[in-house]
Amino acid sequence: MKIGLIGLPTVGKTTLFNLLTGSDMEVTGFSQGKVEANLGIAKIPDERIDFLTKMYNPKKTTYATIEVIDVPGLVRGSSTGKGVGNQFLDNIRKVDALIHVLRAFENDTVIHDEGSIDPMRDIETVNLELLFADLAVIENRIGRIQTSKKVTKENLEELEVLKKCKEGLENGLLIHNLNLSDEENELLKTFSFLSEKPMILVVNMDEKQFMENDYPSKEDLLKFSKGLNTPVIELCIKTELEINQLDFEDRKIFLEDLGITESGIDKLSTTAYDHLGLISFLTAGQDEVRAWPIKKNTTARKAAGKIHSDIEKGFIRAEVCKFRHLQEFGTMAKVKEKGLLTLEGKEYIVEDGDIINFRFNV
Repeated sequence: MKIGLIGLPTVGKTTLFNLLTGSDMEVTGFSQGKVEANLGIAKIPDERIDFLTKMYNPKKTTYATIEVIDVPGLVRGSSTGKGVGNQFLDNIRKVDALIHVLRAFENDTVIHDEGSIDPMRDIETVNLELLFADLAVIENRIGRIQTSKKVTKENLEELEVLKKCKEGLENGLLIHNLNLSDEENELLKTFSFLSEKPMILVVNMDEKQFMENDYPSKEDLLKFSKGLNTPVIELCIKTELEINQLDFEDRKIFLEDLGITESGIDKLSTTAYDHLGLISFLTAGQDEVRAWPIKKNTTARKAAGKIHSDIEKGFIRAEVCKFRHLQEFGTMAKVKEKGLLTLEGKEYIVEDGDIINFRFNV
């Protein structure tokens, strides 16, 4: 899974990047004209993988990961070349979701690019830049189709969807919120439109706001997110990053004092998985314990292909154990003894937490 961190300058994007990936990137660079993206990998914590690792003591443990891309801060007019312009856009064209970091925290030494704290205004500013960037691509493609000497049936179908998107964008709607059909989305696949991507809002609070569970425009923001089915995560990013640098016992005390029961990466990965319709199946043995992210409603045969195409081609059966059963009974032998280890065919729909051993013949 790939996510792109977007937002205005000085909202805490790079601090969140450092929190998620364990990096130590300079947090002031992007507000000083830097145009290169930061790239990193975030490991998704998973207690099931921890449990299986203790049980099997494997040579290798592989958690599911998120590839994180932190791009320079947008400013009003970026799509027309202001600030660092839209040089970052290609970096996030291929991500699975956009994480829009919104600043709620107060800090007199870090001036907000717009001069005041207003998350709802910032959503509108960034959404407009994504919208204008996509609109430029659409208008260019429509012009090329309409002036082409040879227009195919596929071109005409594409043209109708592009016109629908153009109308939506001109009315201030992101492509993601147009409720396009699967067929329409397929026609747009090659464009990788920015406003087509699922979005998650991350509100970056200070400690006082976090403790009081309040920040500017909170009510309006939650109403907005509900109306557009856009999840909101509330984090105290700077403080959590500082706490993460402490030893385990001190970290535990500080987290409890602040009432942080779930880490930033936990919240983000859980929300992203749910929003993108993902689950993880597990494989376990002495060589490796591993989590494999897949789409919900994936068949056993397709899931096998996640490991290797040869396993999908030569698929015979999937030996499936529910993690909860292994956790309850302690060993795979006892799970089998209870009749809870099942053999499933190629059309079996894999569930989150299934521990699977694929039988195949190449």
